Amino acid sequence: MSVIPDEATTDAGVPRPQVPAADQTLRILRHLARRPAPIAASALARDLGIPRSTVYHLLATLEEHGFVVHLSQERRWGLGTSAFELAGGYARQEPLARLGRPLIAALTDRVGENAHLAVMSGRDVLYIVEERAARRPALVTDVGVRLPAHLTATGRAMLAVLPRSQVRALYPDRAAFTDRTGRGPTSPAALREVLREVRAGGVATEDGEVTPGFRSVAAVVRDHAGWPAAAVAVTWEDVRETDPRAAVEETARMLQARLGYDRR
Repeated sequence: MSVIPDEATTDAGVPRPQVPAADQTLRILRHLARRPAPIAASALARDLGIPRSTVYHLLATLEEHGFVVHLSQERRWGLGTSAFELAGGYARQEPLARLGRPLIAALTDRVGENAHLAVMSGRDVLYIVEERAARRPALVTDVGVRLPAHLTATGRAMLAVLPRSQVRALYPDRAAFTDRTGRGPTSPAALREVLREVRAGGVATEDGEVTPGFRSVAAVVRDHAGWPAAAVAVTWEDVRETDPRAAVEETARMLQARLGYDRR
């Protein structure tokens, strides 16, 4: 009777993947995650040393499950919404929340307003830390809550640093836009203008698009590849005179450094 070894090895003694397709799939996803923009399938095959026909088959399967999107006009591939779901799942398993929580608490104490930390999850933002200031009203941005990214300051801060082709894949037409208060972008063109203003100003804002009578400002936290890892925000009643922008930007920079993303 033959015995199958627990792990095959190459002639050099290096472990050989027991499931080559799984290994190749994960390498494709990792490579896409490290790229600043979508990439052609031929370039994937070349960079990873995987046969082109295999790359196309794997990309087709990943596309079916939402892990990649095909930008047909550019003939390139990028990460899909399911990949962002994985990122949100990782965040929920504590590292980002654990490191961000004391900084968000300090931000709340500094500005005297509610502050929070959110990550992207498809076309939504997912709130993973919420700190409420004393004598301030409760917000809808509690931990575990999802809100449309295009309406929130945190979502706009993160969308603004994504490649434009990735934003087009997430928001291809008017059907992708949901509404809460009758305010905010309702088309790809309107969203492009909002994100242009975010990139020009360095922070994202929203005024009554999530909850009437409340405003927010947010700053992005970038990962080692420049992609949005999270966003830090403060929300306050619009009748109050406050300007937490500088504190929000500083907190985002501190979290980025604490996560080790400044060492690029």
